[in-house]
Amino acid sequence: MTSAAESEILTRVGPGTPLGTMMREYWIPALMSSELGADAPPTRLMLLGEKLIAFRDSRGRVGILDHRCPHRCVSLFFGRNEEAGLRCTYHGWKFDVDGNCLDQPNVPAHQAFPDKVKVKSYPVVERHGLIWTYMGARAEPPPLPCFESVMLADPAERNLFCVMRECNWLQALEGDIDTSHFSFLHMGGVGADEVEAENPGRYALIYPAPEYHVADTDWGTMYAAHRPADTGNTYWRFAHFMFPFWTIPPDGNFADHVIARAWVPMDDTHTMFIHCSWKKNAPGLRKRRDGSPIPGATVGNTYLPNTTDWFGRWRLAANVENDYLIDRDAQRSGSNYSGITGIHLQDQALTESMGGIVDHTYEHLAVSDLMINRTRRRILQAARAAAEGVTPPGVDRPETFQGARGGDFVSSSSIGWLQAYGDEMRVSKNPAGVLKVAAE
Repeated sequence: MTSAAESEILTRVGPGTPLGTMMREYWIPALMSSELGADAPPTRLMLLGEKLIAFRDSRGRVGILDHRCPHRCVSLFFGRNEEAGLRCTYHGWKFDVDGNCLDQPNVPAHQAFPDKVKVKSYPVVERHGLIWTYMGARAEPPPLPCFESVMLADPAERNLFCVMRECNWLQALEGDIDTSHFSFLHMGGVGADEVEAENPGRYALIYPAPEYHVADTDWGTMYAAHRPADTGNTYWRFAHFMFPFWTIPPDGNFADHVIARAWVPMDDTHTMFIHCSWKKNAPGLRKRRDGSPIPGATVGNTYLPNTTDWFGRWRLAANVENDYLIDRDAQRSGSNYSGITGIHLQDQALTESMGGIVDHTYEHLAVSDLMINRTRRRILQAARAAAEGVTPPGVDRPETFQGARGGDFVSSSSIGWLQAYGDEMRVSKNPAGVLKVAAE
């Protein structure tokens, strides 16, 4: 069981908290590049409990600043984005993307002090369709992460989207490292005899209660859920947690499943889910044997229009206010096990139903939660070590994360789980050209 004290560490991400301090040592994906236009109005941005403003200046440079003007603390959200800077509309003070004061037009020139005024700003790097920021204490930020899917520089090759989830980052992330719910929440309305015979995912329907191997890794944690397959073979589903808030889920053919998903804490009770994958990924279990779609097992999202408030970006049209458009008739008939349509939406409905922050002391974890328990322990250890000055995992060695890939496959039951993983890594497709074989 996770204690109340441990839960407090695992779920609180604001300035000065153990986990928030550790997360700030990593580069954080803050927005998609498409969200900011040159000289367009600034965007409210909530990250790790901090109210920030993001804008792109006339030269295309991106700034991420504290939202308060250092003059009288009004919000720079109301500022004018013009001529390579953001001008506060209260008294006209102007700031560049690095937070430097460029102009104090309401102060006589001989009494102005722009060189002594600065808005708190964070370093920004824009790569591969994402805007990254570093919020940590280092004068020189660490290297950028180099996850395989994030390295896909060609937009035509990359599937990138965001969804806001109204719950704590950890309970949102844990859906990606909880493999047994796949056979129920997502696939409970279809029998193994109904799905494509060549798709190994059918073994998850035949054997809904897998057994597990879990391990700590240099990048975080990993699991191998295993079930019997045909004679002499084992069906594997591998997935990873990667520091500080990334996952590689198992839903797809391991050989070409190039994906990483970030669960970026906006604050303690709101999370921005960022999905980045190769468009040529082989899909997971989605179709019946006759080629028809499995009810409810769709992908894609329908969004509400974005608003300008702190939590107004990338909200789904199906949400808590309309019970996620649950179809009780479909649920009752068994055609859609949950009655909710959409793989992501099914996860969102249930993780948000736990509340803004789940009460971990109320849980009764089982053997099926080995990966969740192992990951919580790993995060706690890293956060406590970081508080003692130990560099968090992978911060200075971004290549560490290149040893991780998730997905499913069938292999001989005569080999161990780490050998099965290593063998599959060696024959996997690598469109980004950066993946290295994981050490066994």
